[in-house]
Amino acid sequence: MRELQRALGFSSPSVAHHHLEKLREMGLVSRDEGNRYLAQEKVDVGMLRMFVLLGGRLIPRMIFYAVFITALLALYVAQSFPDVNLHAVALGGFSSLFLWIETLRIWRHRSW
Repeated sequence: MRELQRALGFSSPSVAHHHLEKLREMGLVSRDEGNRYLAQEKVDVGMLRMFVLLGGRLIPRMIFYAVFITALLALYVAQSFPDVNLHAVALGGFSSLFLWIETLRIWRHRSW
């Protein structure tokens, strides 16, 4: 722990331990019988491209599109009520639904 702490400039060994445990939970490192941490030889980080770090949390990128399209649909309905074009609402609704489903699918597919 101390070696990692010094190498990365952490304030204490417990900070290094915390980050190693997070990496272990994500499947990037493992711990052997001697409580040594070992880096995994093969790690699939391609899934991480579908996330963005926001406030210290990984959020699916698709959520921004889903929120944007849903907000546009709500604004359209609010502004044009009661003369709402049903074709536009159907198109916006299906687009919004598709984006929310994809966002949830990506969120559930994460492996950590």
